[in-house]
Order: sequence, then C-alpha cells, then structure tokens
Amino acid sequence: MTPIEHVPNTARQRSTNVAGANIEAPALDRGLAILEALDARPEGMSLSEISRVIGSPKNSTSRLVQTLMVRGYVERDEATMIIRLTGKLLRLGHPRVGRVSLVECALEPMRALRDAVGETVQLGIPIGDEGVIIEQVESTQAVRICVEIGLRFPLHNNAPGKVLLAFQHPKACERTIQRLKLPRFTARTITTKETLRQECERVVKLGYGTDWGEADEGIHCVAAPVFDRPNHLLAVIWASAVAGRMPKARFPKVAVEVMKAAREIERRLQA
Repeated sequence: MTPIEHVPNTARQRSTNVAGANIEAPALDRGLAILEALDARPEGMSLSEISRVIGSPKNSTSRLVQTLMVRGYVERDEATMIIRLTGKLLRLGHPRVGRVSLVECALEPMRALRDAVGETVQLGIPIGDEGVIIEQVESTQAVRICVEIGLRFPLHNNAPGKVLLAFQHPKACERTIQRLKLPRFTARTITTKETLRQECERVVKLGYGTDWGEADEGIHCVAAPVFDRPNHLLAVIWASAVAGRMPKARFPKVAVEVMKAAREIERRLQA
C-alpha cells in the first residue's frame, strides 16, 4: 500500500534528524533504522534493499537483521528471502491504563458488539497524524470486512479517523487539520479543510463518527471514542460492513451499540 518511493524519503528524514547528533550506540542506531525502513515498506524488503536504504554494508546489516529475527521483531520468508516486520513492536506499544491492557479490556466488549450488530469490529489508536488498527474481531458473515492488524488509516476519510481527529483538544485538532493533506479516495471523500472542520463538529455533537464509502466504495463504518480519563482520548472502536448490510439509515442504531461497547471498555479500564 505504501509507495516504494517513500523509503528513501524516510531514510533522508532520519539522516536529517540525527545529523550532528552524538550517536553513542551506532549498532542500535542502525537497528532502529532497519525497523523504520521496514515500517515504510510493509510488503517487505530484501537484505540488499535494507542495506542500501540504511547506508550500511551488507554483512553488518545481515548481522543486525539476524539479531532482530532472534528477538522476534522481523521475520524472513525462506522462499523469497523477503524480510518483514512482525507484530511485536505493535504489541509492545499497546496502550495501558496503569497495569491494565487496553486490548485485554476491549476484547469481550468487541465480541459483544460483533454479536449485536453482526459485523466486524476493530479497535484503533492514534499514531501521529494517522490511526493504526491494534485488534479485530471478525464478523461471522460469509462476506465480511477483514484487515491486517497494524494497518494505518488516515483521519479524514473514515469513521475511526474522524473520531481520532474530532476528539482531540480543539487547538490540537485545528493544528492537525492544518497539517493534513486530504487526498480523494472516492466521490464522497472530504477534501476541504472547512468541510472537515464541520464534520469534526458534527462528530463531537453526536458522540460518534460515520463514513459511507468515503475511503472505499461500498464499505460503511460507525465509530465511537474510548477515553481513559475525562476529555482524554485513548482509542477508537468501530464496526465495519458492506454497504448493503449497514445502510446510512442503520447508522444511529449501530452507533448506540458501538458507544455502549466503548463505555464498557472504559469501565473495565477503570475497574
């Protein structure tokens, strides 16, 4: 999904960020550079490509990759020799409230929501100016929405993204809107900042966000925020379905169930 040309841009940005810094652990620095390069290429890279992107000799890159494999951060397809990230970094980054894991608190309410609406339920958190999916409970329908854990999504063209944007502090929300680019994905995608501001106001007023084929034709979503304390957004939970099973007329009823699940996750986080 991420264009190949993003890789050298990431490498250049990293070089700028560390230029002039006193790197006291160069091996660690190169290891982190490998993780960043693979994050920019979710489809994976060969050892030669990694070596070129991070600017390190192939032999030393191979040793670093082997160490990351032993530690479980990357994996290699033995048939193609393509190296990819595993989900370990994502698991390490799961939000917690005290010693309570968000995912552990969310799974049962997610299953209850899946059973109530009959559709796939997903959980996401903010990462910079994007969201990332950290858990999923699939629908039992023959035709259902299913994505990979770790998938990132923008903030302007889908229900969970709108929630992550709208429920930021108002000043932070405006700064984010100013930074965002608003590419068109379908005929219904929001592509102007003023329309996005109005949509954020609507989401906050309703308490939930929706999209009707704004990111992908024929896919509808309803999302609600999860707070770990008053006015502090922790995550977002949403239900996704093909449009025929979740028409716009059904959004309010689905929203009641999604918000119910969100409140239950919050209760468990504070228990």
